[in-house]
Amino acid sequence: MGKTYIDTVKYVVHADLEIDGIVEKPDVVVAIFGQTEGLLGDELDLRELQKSGRIGRIEVEIHTKNGKSIGEIILPSSLDRIETAILAAALETVDRVGPCEARITVRKIEDTRTMKRKHVVERAKELIKGMMSEIMPERKEISELVLDEVKLADVQQYGPEKIAAGPNIDEAEHIIVVEGRADVLNLLKADIRNVIALQGKIIPKTVQELSKKKTVTAFIDGDRGGDLIIRQLADCAEVDYVARAPDGKEVEELTKKEIIKCLRNKIPFEQYLANISKKPYRNYSETRRYQSNKRETRENKNHKDQNNNIKEYLNKLSKLEGTLKGVIMDKTNKIIAEADVKDLSKELQKAENAETVIFDGIITQRIVDVAKKAKIKTLVGVKSTRINDKEGVRIITKEGPWSSG
Repeated sequence: MGKTYIDTVKYVVHADLEIDGIVEKPDVVVAIFGQTEGLLGDELDLRELQKSGRIGRIEVEIHTKNGKSIGEIILPSSLDRIETAILAAALETVDRVGPCEARITVRKIEDTRTMKRKHVVERAKELIKGMMSEIMPERKEISELVLDEVKLADVQQYGPEKIAAGPNIDEAEHIIVVEGRADVLNLLKADIRNVIALQGKIIPKTVQELSKKKTVTAFIDGDRGGDLIIRQLADCAEVDYVARAPDGKEVEELTKKEIIKCLRNKIPFEQYLANISKKPYRNYSETRRYQSNKRETRENKNHKDQNNNIKEYLNKLSKLEGTLKGVIMDKTNKIIAEADVKDLSKELQKAENAETVIFDGIITQRIVDVAKKAKIKTLVGVKSTRINDKEGVRIITKEGPWSSG
């Protein structure tokens, strides 16, 4: 009897079998060998090919139905595709099995190497995924991992309540108030260091006091809880802007790109309150800063026509809006320096021939004092707090458009 296996299967012939009678599997195999013998010459004789291992065992699957035998013939081959096709065609010449008429029809010739290649590709994909999850990080990735750890180490406990905060709270003119420690950590990862958390339902006294001295943006989650925090802040703190995460998202899960976009899209605190209450802001407890801005607005309107450069200044301010940056200009309105708002005081102290400062922030008494020392003549900002001493410094705001000392 021939070999029952072959070393390398290249093709597999699948043929359908139908016999008008009831026969056994050996009957079919005997018929195939017997009726193809000598048909294709010695080189393609099935018995010789099986002895030499160039074709494998002929498998027959058969069952009976309504007095007929129906099934499938499977023939493995290591021949080339032309010789395999010839053998497949030879199978179709078998027309009897024992005394019964038979019909064999080749359904397909399967290229096993195609299946193997597909398996190799799929398996290679799995292996690559495994390597990517376990492989040592590139130099850039290592740097980023180390940098993230350094940023996270910057979180500190601030004030008597020991609330989570970034390292730049004391120096920054503008601070960002978030809900919890996880939010602080996420903003530190995004290189935002002037951030402080509320860490609880009660607004900490530390945050309340900071809000009186600094420009404050409340950065809240995109859900109802965020709106509740805004209402609490309205009663005990002086907040200037509100930035909100996209609907259904929390600040702690935002990417750096999303964080920057949200902060750039911040809106005035009073406007946000009006939006969530569907009522004018005056129906809520108004903060001292809001009243101060109203007084500055009236002063600005009284002096509206005293400077021909106001429109140009406000145009420049509009371009800076949402960037948290400022520009310093000389008497010809040429920009001689640019800086983040948090670094503006330092830049003013070393600026030469500076006369005008335009920045995306609120003009405070501290900024005015620094400007006076630097001999700055005009300050342009989004709005201003109560200024007790502004002698020699002209103040221009969006709401004004301007007032002078």
